Amino acid sequence: MYIREKIRQEQLVQLVYVCTHNSRRSHLGQVWSAVAAAYYGIGNVHTFSGGTEATAFHANAMAALQRAGLQVAATTTGSNPVYRVQFGEEGFTNCFSKLYNDAGNPRAGFAAIMTCSDADENCPFIPGCDLRIGTTYHDPKAYDGTPLQDEKYLERSNQIALECLYVFSLVAGTA
Repeated sequence: MYIREKIRQEQLVQLVYVCTHNSRRSHLGQVWSAVAAAYYGIGNVHTFSGGTEATAFHANAMAALQRAGLQVAATTTGSNPVYRVQFGEEGFTNCFSKLYNDAGNPRAGFAAIMTCSDADENCPFIPGCDLRIGTTYHDPKAYDGTPLQDEKYLERSNQIALECLYVFSLVAGTA
């Protein structure tokens, strides 16, 4: 397993979650993998996100994280603010929409986790990645403005959280 091998070699584990707009699923992956690594006490894990386009961290995705008990607060203003997503006493990750090859994301030695089929199909090569993993999720955006909106965002958030927790439980040897 990629993460276990990086840890065995005492290297950074860098995970970049990629989705077209970097507004929903890729941020959920970034956040929940950071939460899972912290929960299992697995250090040296750094999570990132990016897209093939940059938009903004979507309010509905943030609301789903807040419903799950995480704290989300803007640290900048503007059309694409940076949000600090806090979990536990000391754990946090910063989220804002950016391209997958943004200067703040790793340039080499990372796993690219493709969270949507559009990005997976339209971005066949990610320079510098060690491993490319397709874990495409249905987009909760389809439910924006409908009575099912909150339910579907929470459903997607919970699915991604559960899968991240499972992966890190394997790394920790608890599964």
